[in-house]
Amino acid sequence: MKPARHPVMRIAQLALGVLLIIGAAIMGPLPGPGGVFLFAGGMILILRNSRWAKVRWARLKRRWPRVGHLVDRVMRRQSALRRHARAKAAATPASKAAATATTGADTRVAVD
Repeated sequence: MKPARHPVMRIAQLALGVLLIIGAAIMGPLPGPGGVFLFAGGMILILRNSRWAKVRWARLKRRWPRVGHLVDRVMRRQSALRRHARAKAAATPASKAAATATTGADTRVAVD
């Protein structure tokens, strides 16, 4: 488990995240992808430091799972990496069983 951050650092990072999102709104009309990176950085800082934002983000991901999954992968969130590893580990035995069932291969061994 990660050690708790100092409250002043949490508030400073939260404020920086808000400023980055505001900066993204200002840079949005300008040519180039700068606003996207500012928005992503702001979201990362806010989601790491605000319990309220984490709860709202979880609700949003439950409502629109494909979008939430894509954003989590792009932001390289640890929770997304853990979910992906668990899904991959769980799918391995199931996919082997499905492959055996679809090919009709008999797994019994003849004993003399």
